[in-house]
Amino acid sequence: MNIIQDPDEWTNRPSRVCLAIGFFDGVHLGHQQVIRQALDDAGQGESEAVAVTFDPHPATVIAPERAPALVYSLERKLATLAGLGVRHTLLLHFDETLCRQSGEAFVRGLQSHWEGIDSICVGNQFRFGHRREGNVALLRRMGEDIGFAVHGLAAVALDGEPVSSTRIRASIRQGDFGKAGQMLGRPYRLVGRVVEGDRLGRQLGFPTANLDVTGLVLPPAGVYAVHLVWKGREHRGVLNIGVRPTLQSATPAVRVEAHLLDFDGDLYGELLEVGFIRHIRDERAFPTLDALKEQIRNDIGFARESFPGP
Repeated sequence: MNIIQDPDEWTNRPSRVCLAIGFFDGVHLGHQQVIRQALDDAGQGESEAVAVTFDPHPATVIAPERAPALVYSLERKLATLAGLGVRHTLLLHFDETLCRQSGEAFVRGLQSHWEGIDSICVGNQFRFGHRREGNVALLRRMGEDIGFAVHGLAAVALDGEPVSSTRIRASIRQGDFGKAGQMLGRPYRLVGRVVEGDRLGRQLGFPTANLDVTGLVLPPAGVYAVHLVWKGREHRGVLNIGVRPTLQSATPAVRVEAHLLDFDGDLYGELLEVGFIRHIRDERAFPTLDALKEQIRNDIGFARESFPGP
């Protein structure tokens, strides 16, 4: 996928485009219909579909105290958009300058990069511009003036409520991975890159891959039987999410540590996808490291029983 951060430096850019605009955290079912509409519009004319998204989340600038933990990292979001057939994504850096821009100025700024915009596709509750003054009604007024179609698509519903990134985050925090997956339109997976840890797991005889999940919403603390996908290949494993209370750190921090069963290899710097199979137990403190070691053996035994076949 072609990722554009400055349209003026985009060589061989199309003259006409159909835009799908949103933050698209999780690229859930509602986002997917917005993307599909832009792709359909582009397919009916001589234009290109372009997803327009932002980084970081606007709340980190507008109200940092309310900025949400995200379902997907930027890397995962862009990869998911590409998987839907999006060939071009305009990635706008959300900062104070963009925050202060009026809704009309934002749209006219987009218009200036191409000879023409054939359509703009958004969710019907999409808000943009300074103080969130821009909405679908503004887009339609500007579309009549400038000459582009506007699709303000109604939210997809599940169990009588709109599918949203907020609902998906809540489901993940509650450990309801099935519902999260239904709203995403694909199984929920926690994705992180393997980083250097303190090697305590190796000292205990159970080496772990420590995942960097900075900024992501996390499932409840505890131990899980999981599938870990690395370079398209699936491995069985045990995952721990928590602050490791047995170690009694003065500055406890949540860690996500995966032990791959029957695996010996170097995973530093690699991207791992975690699919949750079974919750084994809650996090708790143990009186000694030997007691923790024995519990880990038991956890691995329970995990093995969670997988079908040999």
